[in-house]
Amino acid sequence: MNLLALDSRWQRFNDENWACPCCGQAFSGVFDIGYDHPDCWTHGSLRESGQYALQVGDDKLSSDLCRWEDHRFVCTLLPLPIKGSEEVFNFAVWASVKPADFYNYIDFATGEAPAFAPCEVWLMNDLPQFASDEPISGQLQPGPDGQRPRLMISDGPLAQAQAEGISFDQLLDIYADTGTDVRPHLNG
Repeated sequence: MNLLALDSRWQRFNDENWACPCCGQAFSGVFDIGYDHPDCWTHGSLRESGQYALQVGDDKLSSDLCRWEDHRFVCTLLPLPIKGSEEVFNFAVWASVKPADFYNYIDFATGEAPAFAPCEVWLMNDLPQFASDEPISGQLQPGPDGQRPRLMISDGPLAQAQAEGISFDQLLDIYADTGTDVRPHLNG
């Protein structure tokens, strides 16, 4: 049962026909938050460049892959179920992978290898509500056919959130912390 169905804010958030009385803003449900590049990338934003790929010397960034100095990164989805619903919120984040795993992933993604074995990775973006002074490790797993791989966190509060889910209020806090505060628009 969707327990959030009883929350009027959740109802408004998922009703594309409802508009905020003060400004007319409408929503159509859960939307994901993505990061343009690993936090350590020093050459600017791919989105802001307006290019398909951003290359500076040997360093290269696309929407899926990144090579920066001796490091290799893959853009992944980090899923967080929403408690009381069937919905899942995703962070599109970057994971640092060993070079051999990076190239194995490319072979799999381009159809040159039949499978990709899960591998150990490190989360390369600071996430709102899940700040950590310690590096966050996880496992890179293949995504469903044609979709980005999944990042499953090994331990700590983020792993707990993946296992148990986040509340709607936590989701609203994440949106606010990333520049889209929808909370004032959900009051009736």
